[in-house]
Amino acid sequence: MMLVSVAWPSSRLDLSRIALFAIVSSPPANRVLLPRARHTAPKKITHRTLCVTSSAIPLAEHSSLGVAPLPIEDEVSTQDDVLKSHQGSSDSIVFRVHEDRYNGVIVDPDSLPADVPTFVDRLERSLASWREKQKRGVWLKLPIEKSNLVPHAIEAGFRYHHAEPTYLMLTHWLADSPCTLPANASHQVGIGAFVVNDRDEVLAVQEKNGPLKGTGIWKMPTGLINQAEDIFAGAIREVKEETGIDTEFVEVVGFRQGHHVAFEKSDLFFVCVLRPLSSQITKQDSEIEDAKWMPLSEFGAQDFFQSRSMLKKILEVCIASKEKQYSGFGSRAMSTGFQRKLSHFYFNTAQMGKL
Repeated sequence: MMLVSVAWPSSRLDLSRIALFAIVSSPPANRVLLPRARHTAPKKITHRTLCVTSSAIPLAEHSSLGVAPLPIEDEVSTQDDVLKSHQGSSDSIVFRVHEDRYNGVIVDPDSLPADVPTFVDRLERSLASWREKQKRGVWLKLPIEKSNLVPHAIEAGFRYHHAEPTYLMLTHWLADSPCTLPANASHQVGIGAFVVNDRDEVLAVQEKNGPLKGTGIWKMPTGLINQAEDIFAGAIREVKEETGIDTEFVEVVGFRQGHHVAFEKSDLFFVCVLRPLSSQITKQDSEIEDAKWMPLSEFGAQDFFQSRSMLKKILEVCIASKEKQYSGFGSRAMSTGFQRKLSHFYFNTAQMGKL
């Protein structure tokens, strides 16, 4: 399953998120890595992954993607992974590009002229050159300061792929075969944090904004995972931001996948159990109307949970985890062997510890 990030507006609430305890109001994480460096000579580096929500997929297993993003800098080299950098002709009549292993090109943003006539001329010449070389697809990243070039790229056959605060990414499929460029983001990732202290009190909040505003409903802290943020770290951060409570991650007890949640995108919502390390609440004034330690029995007795089968089941699983009657997924930092940086693998650590 591929999860690729998309940029969202700051406010995107959907009533279906109530079934997740989730009110979303901040951009998600995990965006596709795009070219960041210029290369003036062939350089042997690994072309390994297309980064996704909190994991990575080996590109070697996904040759149908067509044109892959540039590799990140901390990857391990292999014998046949060579990124080619071409400067174009001496009079710079075509754009400088990076060629990937999928017979596509990624235009170097620094090679783009600012004036429209020069851009249009070079784009026409570049497209002719790429077609002659039977290139399959083109990635064109236009910085916000060159947004005046967008209409002219569209006229040349480019289409929107995704946008970030400082650039717009466009693509153009040149081959006669069906387009196999990787699609834009398909999911956003959120968390719900179940925090219970030694007195069987659950950390509960009331939302200041969104569909639960003014309803009097108490819920667990929720939010979206940020870019390059692990699930467990996002849960700890959201609790700290909304309530001021320090916590440590225990386990993921379950997750829910929903569709057509925000701008027709899908949603993954992970329910996390956390252990409190402090007790003094300092609520987030911008997002939270009220926050308190609430008796667990009183929290679960709310009609908000009892009348909704999924919310009721989520709460039952969380309580079972607290009482050591259910084991979810813990997290361990491990090496994939594809990059130097460790990544987190989630599995039933309690059960595996007995094997």
